[in-house]
Amino acid sequence: MCGISGIINFNNNKVEEKDLRLMMHKMKHRGPDDEGVFIDNNIGFGFVRLSILDLTSAGHQPMHSHDNRFVIVFNGEVYNYIEIRDELKEEFHFKTGTDTEVVLAAYQKWGEACLDKFNGMFAFAIYDKEKQQVFAARDRYGIKPFYYYMDDDQFIFASEIKSILPFIPREANLKIIYDYLMFNRTDHRTETFFKNVKKMQHGSFLKLNGKEVTFSRWYNLEERINSDKSLTSEEYRKLFNDSIKLRLRADVPVGVSLSGGIDSSSITSVLVEDFDLKELNTFSAVYGADEPTDESGYINEYKSSVKNMYYTSPNAETFFEDFESFIDAHNEPCPDLGPYVQFKVMELASERVKVTLDGQGADEQLAGYHNFFSVYYLELIKKMKLLKLLKENVSYFKKHGSLDVLKYLIYYALPPKAQTKISKNIYPSINKSLFDEFKADLSVNKMLYKPKDLNESLVQHFEYKLEHLLRWEDLNSMHFSIESRVPFLDYRLVEATLSLPSSYKIRNGETKHILREALLDVLPQKIANRKDKKGFSNPREKWFRTEMFKKYILELINSEEFKNRGIFDSKIANAQYIKHLNGEVDISPEIWKWINIEVWFRKFID
Repeated sequence: MCGISGIINFNNNKVEEKDLRLMMHKMKHRGPDDEGVFIDNNIGFGFVRLSILDLTSAGHQPMHSHDNRFVIVFNGEVYNYIEIRDELKEEFHFKTGTDTEVVLAAYQKWGEACLDKFNGMFAFAIYDKEKQQVFAARDRYGIKPFYYYMDDDQFIFASEIKSILPFIPREANLKIIYDYLMFNRTDHRTETFFKNVKKMQHGSFLKLNGKEVTFSRWYNLEERINSDKSLTSEEYRKLFNDSIKLRLRADVPVGVSLSGGIDSSSITSVLVEDFDLKELNTFSAVYGADEPTDESGYINEYKSSVKNMYYTSPNAETFFEDFESFIDAHNEPCPDLGPYVQFKVMELASERVKVTLDGQGADEQLAGYHNFFSVYYLELIKKMKLLKLLKENVSYFKKHGSLDVLKYLIYYALPPKAQTKISKNIYPSINKSLFDEFKADLSVNKMLYKPKDLNESLVQHFEYKLEHLLRWEDLNSMHFSIESRVPFLDYRLVEATLSLPSSYKIRNGETKHILREALLDVLPQKIANRKDKKGFSNPREKWFRTEMFKKYILELINSEEFKNRGIFDSKIANAQYIKHLNGEVDISPEIWKWINIEVWFRKFID
């Protein structure tokens, strides 16, 4: 797990080492253990290393192939590197215990076809000195980042946007800002919040020859789904356990980010019961039993089986101290404060481990969000399975005590224009001129809010929604020099789960049916029977009513910068905030967007 960067000059000017060093310095937190530079006239690679496998200097990058023809900078982990190495050992004499050397040999052997063999998370670039060609690729689901800037003179890439910014003009991308404000969406397009910076699409690779850059898709999830597939709970358990087993490969301590939800608890339970890791380290955020967002009642189910449990308690004071550095660490705005809680958990974990396991990706393949119920209900309506629909509705009401799912059902049934109007009503402070400029673009609605059935909705979430969670995961963990691994995103598990009928995900008013069944013997009953979903939640609405935030927010929304951005209406923001202070409404997500966007502009654009 590291930080990669590179500059390719199309005009044949030699790459300056000081430029690469600056890029590396901007993301040194990603790799505090080692660093290296490679320059071949107009092509230069930079690298900062977080040592996870083979902690010796043998893992130094940029790494050269045995024949010295190829040079690689590699970020991530290919967990099945041992199996691939065994397949290649007759042809290649391996000198290190790293997966990087295996990736380079695999590319020499199979070319771009090597990508299909990799089980892991990765973004890498390989330079072929003989052909003077650069090949770069990104993993299937976008766990590891690859950002780039290109003009007539150069191609610049890096693991973080802030490494690219010193070399380019800075301009905000208003379309992406609109999507963020209206739909809470980020990372759903190849565009970023910076008009001139893009990201390589997940499951894609590029080839750079001279000035010609071509992008190709090497992995398409929809094509990998077999709708005729069946899977028993025992088979699911075996796949899940094997994914975890692969992700335990490390030469440094491993821990778990434990939220108390079923996803991270499933990982913890398997590690304790099936892998007998009694010395496991877990890291959690808690707020006290009186706080509705607190999950210590679930987390403490492991007190008798996990020896080393560590806690952090984010509060208004810590957030007030941290939020500017948090915004800086993330390069781009975040729609909510859940990532801040994870930020604090990673800070805590960095004191004891260098690798964590996390539950990201489970919701998107197992229909973990409650809006998925409505998609399933629409599917049953279309298939005229009305009796089953009635039973599911009754079960949902009995277990959740509400009919909120019907609101989602109505929303999904509405035409895209009506959906957009609803979003505008939810966030009234959005400037009318910004809304009017982009309201005709209904692409986000089509990406996520008009699926034909549940499985299509899940695939859409993998294509257009999951990646923003993975970006936060990457930036939060790497800010504190931690490698975060996500067992639910083993491609074998993803493809098998998404191939299953909808009833394997939602059944009897519950989500994640097959996961609950598969781990019934190891999950604490209290967690296995959970009906609510909190994730890394927090008491944000209270934080924004404290005196320190009241003073800060009022100064911010009445500042000339805020008023002149054209992003928010200051008068409406003031009226909304007064209602929030009086406890009439909870508009904390909107308040956070005021702060995040304005501070982001001041740090990165102004």
